[in-house]
Amino acid sequence: MDIYLTSLGCRLNEAELATWARRFQAAGHRLTANPQEAHLVLLNTCAVTVEAAAKSRQLIYRLHRQNPSARLVVTGCYAELEPATVAALDGVDLVIGNRDKDRLVELVLDRLEPGAMPLLATEPDTAHVYAAGWPGARTRAFVKVQDGCRHRCTFCIVTVARGEERSRPMAEIVDEIRALHAAGYQEAVLTGVHLGGYGSDLDVSLFDLVQAILTDTDIPRLRLSSLEPWNLPPDFWSLWQNPRLMPHLHLPLQSGCDSTLRRMARRCSTAAYARLVAAARAAIPGLTLTTDIIVGFPGETEAEWTATLAFVERIGFGHIHIFPFSPRPGTAAARMREQVPAEVKRRRSRELQALAARMKADHLARHLGQVRPVLWEGHGEALADGRRRWSGYTDNYLRAEVVVPDGIGLENRITAASIVGLAGEPAERLVAELPPGALSAS
Repeated sequence: MDIYLTSLGCRLNEAELATWARRFQAAGHRLTANPQEAHLVLLNTCAVTVEAAAKSRQLIYRLHRQNPSARLVVTGCYAELEPATVAALDGVDLVIGNRDKDRLVELVLDRLEPGAMPLLATEPDTAHVYAAGWPGARTRAFVKVQDGCRHRCTFCIVTVARGEERSRPMAEIVDEIRALHAAGYQEAVLTGVHLGGYGSDLDVSLFDLVQAILTDTDIPRLRLSSLEPWNLPPDFWSLWQNPRLMPHLHLPLQSGCDSTLRRMARRCSTAAYARLVAAARAAIPGLTLTTDIIVGFPGETEAEWTATLAFVERIGFGHIHIFPFSPRPGTAAARMREQVPAEVKRRRSRELQALAARMKADHLARHLGQVRPVLWEGHGEALADGRRRWSGYTDNYLRAEVVVPDGIGLENRITAASIVGLAGEPAERLVAELPPGALSAS
């Protein structure tokens, strides 16, 4: 079969998509980047907000219109929370809940395409690179290491949709990363619903997993995805003594006010967060710190909002994901009184966006004159003067771009890059040059 895979939402959804891609290919099926060419279309949905659920429905409609003859499989958080609604939508052939995601490929092939003939001859242990142009084709692989969360933040529907914590065995993860590296990937990103809780059901920890990957694989770059700022052991930052662990942390804050954090049922105070950040910055040179902030959480007063802005500025972030609060049915926060008016949320979002842009520009400016390794992505952009512009990410996850003669191919290469300028207004990415010998050293 020709199979089209797509997803909405978080990095974990993308990591799951990547795993299914490899499993479908290992079973002899082929990926396509065009849904109109597919025999089977699979969508991994999101329901983190009401808007995300609506987008999931819209994408289901669009995929069916684009290819009415394809078998359509829907999974993910929206499918888990509203399976009957999804199953009744035009064109949907199979709904698979989150608890069956580990068996998804087997279920799809057994229920929809029994006896489907493989298109590709494969060896049992073959590792595949994604089909050219497929949405998951990239130099960076997202690797799902755990699912579920034992905590219940009052705004979060994902813990309901994903269930209790379940961790993959370390040996299985190490084997997957070895296969990814053998297939050409230069970077692996560990993802999970509650990444810091990895191993809570296996009597191991995220520290143990990272240490095993660094010891037992040769992947050049290992990165952690979103990491809740708790459940981390005191010696956690010592892992960054290995330069293959990238100096970038995404630590979701959600609010910079303790009274708001208590209403959110967060397990971290502002003081504890500040101590955690200080320890990380002391141990990890060149660290880029990014975060999430929810704007207009129920009951958030002007004084609480002012406290959040002040704390965010005090910490200093390289980037902020800003989420105006959206009541999600099924969460405690949706039932709270004192919902913040939409116009107030819009105004506060603009205030935070201005602060975030200034902090990002300041963070980027501190890199001027530095030399940092960059993993270049894509095929480059051809310019009118015969040269080509490439973009990629530094080790500390800042986007950089460089212009080189058209004959120089940088795709999926890690090279040193001299940071010589900033692009955007306010600054949003780095401008680089390749120092002498950078290509020969890569």
